[in-house]
Amino acid sequence: QVYRSLTVPELTQQMWDAKNMMCAADPRHGRYLTASAMFRGRMSTKEVDEQMLNVQNKNSSYFVEWIPNNVKSSVCDIPPKGLKMASTFIGNSTSIQEMFRRVSEQFTAMSRRKA
Repeated sequence: QVYRSLTVPELTQQMWDAKNMMCAADPRHGRYLTASAMFRGRMSTKEVDEQMLNVQNKNSSYFVEWIPNNVKSSVCDIPPKGLKMASTFIGNSTSIQEMFRRVSEQFTAMSRRKA
């Protein structure tokens, strides 16, 4: 299998993709209160800022308007070992309530059965 280096637009797109979230909560069913993106590797900070702004402009309905400058990004020149570049995303979204609701329903059902 041949691996290739990802570009900043590809990394940015993958960061915001619902399939890459760590829990089963679809961010399209909520709104982001805050978000942070950390990029590692040799890349242009201008390109990172442009891509992040592009995501915010395209998906403005998924961000609350009452928290200004709620998406931050940072760039570290040193890539992770074995990679040319990588990114990490942390987002605080109201869509997490889906997952908590599901867990609560399952817990309630279990406690009713005294499992």
